[in-house]
Amino acid sequence: MLNNISEITALWQKALLKIDERLDDRNIYDSFFSDTYIYEIRNDTIVIVVNSAVAVALFNNKYIDLISDVISDITESNFKLEFVQQSDIAAKKEKDSSAPKQPAYFKDSFLNPNFTFDSFVVGDFNREASQASLVIASNPGQMFNPLFIYSSSGLGKTHLLHAIGNYVSKVSRPGSKILYISANDFVEEYVKFAKGEKESESIKDFICTYDVLLLDDIQFMADKVKTQEVFFTIFNKMRDAGKHIVITSDRQPNELKGIEERLVTRFSQGLSVQIREPDQNTCVEILKRKIESNGLSLDIFDENVLYFFAEKFSSNVRELEGAFNRLIFYSIQMQKSSKITMDTAVEAVSNLIGAKGAITQLNESKIINIVADFYNLSPSQITGKIRTGQIALARHVAMYLIRINLDVPLKRIGDMFGGKDHTTVMNAIQKVEKGLTTDEGLKAAIEELTKRIKPQ
Repeated sequence: MLNNISEITALWQKALLKIDERLDDRNIYDSFFSDTYIYEIRNDTIVIVVNSAVAVALFNNKYIDLISDVISDITESNFKLEFVQQSDIAAKKEKDSSAPKQPAYFKDSFLNPNFTFDSFVVGDFNREASQASLVIASNPGQMFNPLFIYSSSGLGKTHLLHAIGNYVSKVSRPGSKILYISANDFVEEYVKFAKGEKESESIKDFICTYDVLLLDDIQFMADKVKTQEVFFTIFNKMRDAGKHIVITSDRQPNELKGIEERLVTRFSQGLSVQIREPDQNTCVEILKRKIESNGLSLDIFDENVLYFFAEKFSSNVRELEGAFNRLIFYSIQMQKSSKITMDTAVEAVSNLIGAKGAITQLNESKIINIVADFYNLSPSQITGKIRTGQIALARHVAMYLIRINLDVPLKRIGDMFGGKDHTTVMNAIQKVEKGLTTDEGLKAAIEELTKRIKPQ
């Protein structure tokens, strides 16, 4: 997410340039687009100020797809758009000035509209988790509270959390308040609150106003004693009030290290479901769904290509999709072929799997890509300027891994990450090194990433 006025202004200026290029009529741009601006970015919605009621109607009816596509290209995210007049903004400010203020907890949290039950491919490996999630989403607060979903990284836990939230908000309980956050975000917000950086009501009271809490990667709350105390209170208040809690983890409740026993007991009182590694046929179905969602035809792929990818990358759905993205890019940009054969497929991912005897070369880009995949981010987010908690953590981890694995000079690392000076890079690396002595979650993350960087 964008954090300050200059970044938001720069985003809209880039968008206007691209819109101007795509419009056929210069008069339309001068009359309706030239004096527009972004008023605010609220969760997953961008509010754009236009100059008249006619402009609002025109943008909503004719140009919303164009603007959405341009913003998506620039931000690599999907935002909803809201068009308002300047007079509406003035009225809103007047109304807001008399309304009670809420603290800006988790202001970067939003549901990904692309993660739905319809886009979730179900197989034997995840059927139980998918069915339990749909039961909860259909009637939150009634059964299986909490739902605890556990699996290795990259198998669809986060997708199901968003799917639950999207289904509740759009189908079963429109108007419900839903909060999706990661455990890292929770820890970060609690620390700010404890330091007095947050005003007004307690973080506990704030979270308990929500009807559904979706908490990702609870394992990263390990050994955070004070944070766990606060979450214990929130958990009990929400559950007693009939509000639903869904939690994900990389292991089942009784195997969590550094989590208080009373929390583990409460996690076990609901329903715990596991997502296992997908079978080959399910991986093929995932790839077919991905091909269709990219507007491509299944006919241009040799069927054995799909089974080749399903076999090589079946342990992690995220890696499977990432590898297939590489194939699509390679075939379009490099080979420019009308048919994707096994030869093309092997050539495209040879550095990932060692096909044809190729040996993967460890380099900076590979480490950045691996870290991005692990934290469910894009490489451009890690190397960019956004400083939200999860992105900043991933950026620091990537700098640290590049330094210790490649012994790259600090200045060169800084250049990779948007021209940061060597002091900033050094501080980031030292922050990770210090965290490894006290943070078990960070330690586990570094160990897993190291395995991916240097597979045995």
